[in-house]
Amino acid sequence: MTESIQRLLARLYPMADHAALMARLAARMEQTRARISPPAQRELFSEQDVVLITYGGTLRRHGESPLRTLHDFGARRLRGVVSAIHILPFFPYSSDDGFSVQDFYQVDPELGDWDDVRRIGQDFGLMFDAVFNHMSAQSEWFRSFLAGDPEFANLFRTESPDADLSGVTRPRVSPLLTPFERPNGEIVHVWTTFSADQVDFDIRHPNTLLRLIDILLFYVEQGANIIRLDAIAYLWKTVGTSCIHLEETHQVIQLMRAVLDEVAPHVIIITETNVPHWENISYWGDGTNEAQMVYNFTLPPLLFHSMLAGNAVRLREWVNTLQAPSPRTTFFNFTASHDGIGVRPVEGILDDDELAALVAHVERQQGRVNYRRHPDGSQTPYELNCTYVDAVTDPDEPLENQARRFLVSQAVMLALAGVPAVYIHSLLGSRNDVEGMLALGHNRAINREQLDVDAVEQELAQPGSFRRLVFEPYQHLISVRRSQRAFHPNAPQQALDVGSPAVLALLRGDDSTGRVLALHNLSGSPQTVRVAFNGRDLVGGAAVSAGSVKLEPYQALWVAETV
Repeated sequence: MTESIQRLLARLYPMADHAALMARLAARMEQTRARISPPAQRELFSEQDVVLITYGGTLRRHGESPLRTLHDFGARRLRGVVSAIHILPFFPYSSDDGFSVQDFYQVDPELGDWDDVRRIGQDFGLMFDAVFNHMSAQSEWFRSFLAGDPEFANLFRTESPDADLSGVTRPRVSPLLTPFERPNGEIVHVWTTFSADQVDFDIRHPNTLLRLIDILLFYVEQGANIIRLDAIAYLWKTVGTSCIHLEETHQVIQLMRAVLDEVAPHVIIITETNVPHWENISYWGDGTNEAQMVYNFTLPPLLFHSMLAGNAVRLREWVNTLQAPSPRTTFFNFTASHDGIGVRPVEGILDDDELAALVAHVERQQGRVNYRRHPDGSQTPYELNCTYVDAVTDPDEPLENQARRFLVSQAVMLALAGVPAVYIHSLLGSRNDVEGMLALGHNRAINREQLDVDAVEQELAQPGSFRRLVFEPYQHLISVRRSQRAFHPNAPQQALDVGSPAVLALLRGDDSTGRVLALHNLSGSPQTVRVAFNGRDLVGGAAVSAGSVKLEPYQALWVAETV
């Protein structure tokens, strides 16, 4: 047991029986050591790393478990394209499309079983969600808590409705406390940060922490290579504070990291904190003691703005502020996910008018907007609900132009320093599922359509279909990225002014990796830019001479320097 684990336990729980805590934790860690075989030592990150994000049930085939369908599609279409698959919560749940977990140790039988998950893990790395802020109010754990079972005492966070909670940061407009009745008639008010069906854990008690660490290690034993700490910023609550980003939350993450470093050093922690940029990157800690990856939450809305404006200047300036604190950390770059496009991360970057333009465009595309409530009762946009395809395209343009416009946005994401993450609906060129959203009654469903995999295959085989216009060039961009050491997640990066405000130019690499100048025309007009060296376009294959180079509308041109 390392000194850091002992020190963190003492800081978090100064009044606890530390010897007993240490003994219980050490025994659990030894169990995991005995059950896993860590892979051969390799660098933590590589240019080969590309993560696919998907629900376990996004792809469907009649008579087949969805996880088996996902594995079949991945094995045929994505082997050698993506390195890992993030299967969004695949556990039994009661709401929120999986994020109200009822049982952390079971696979939702509607999706398949653990054998299906492990089968995917034979061909791809696995990324799991650790939904540690809350649990389903319909879970057996919560029912046992309400019933007064001593084994579940203090597991969930209760609070007096008279407490002053006015300073609590709210990601939702729903009530913070929800009343529940115990079998004896007593009413308890439980902290529900996200919804009345999602009851928050009380991590102030060490038994709660040990339960969560047990789940963490169980996921490692099931083959998880990357573990996503969902909504982790809200984990520790103290009345009288904002209850977000508290020091104790960081210490819990540090403790989880220390435990994994001892028993499974190959497993990466990624924190999901949809907040302004400088708050988000605080979850790297000192670069060695917290998450190895953080979501690059500023990228989706800022790139969306840049595409809408046809101007890359703000994006270029922001890119040049990005820097990971150590070689053991990097960004998790994405443009789309199962959630919408969060806009809090561009606070202080975009002004009110620019944000209003994004909202207006999403609404024109039949998308929706989720709001958050401030302590004074006012509301502001929190999230834009729209597929990224519909966010950055114009439906009045020909399909070929729409595909090029969308693909250049994805080329930006793939070229940036960090590990790229591709949402399955982006890879497949999916549009807003307005009908599904209206049928299910919640905004986020617009970007979570379930697809008949055989119908998808027919569209991918059809020349000129929008799915094919997106899927094949997207695969090609990924394959190019994976072949170039200059695109290593931690290789040097600089955004350059090459003579056109519409072009994002990323210089990646150095003498040891080779250099690539990745040029992206974000506008619908041709642009002429300056290129400082001779090279070859990795995307199209043509030779490129130093000097003036013309980019077609929405063209991505990745110039590898020839020596």
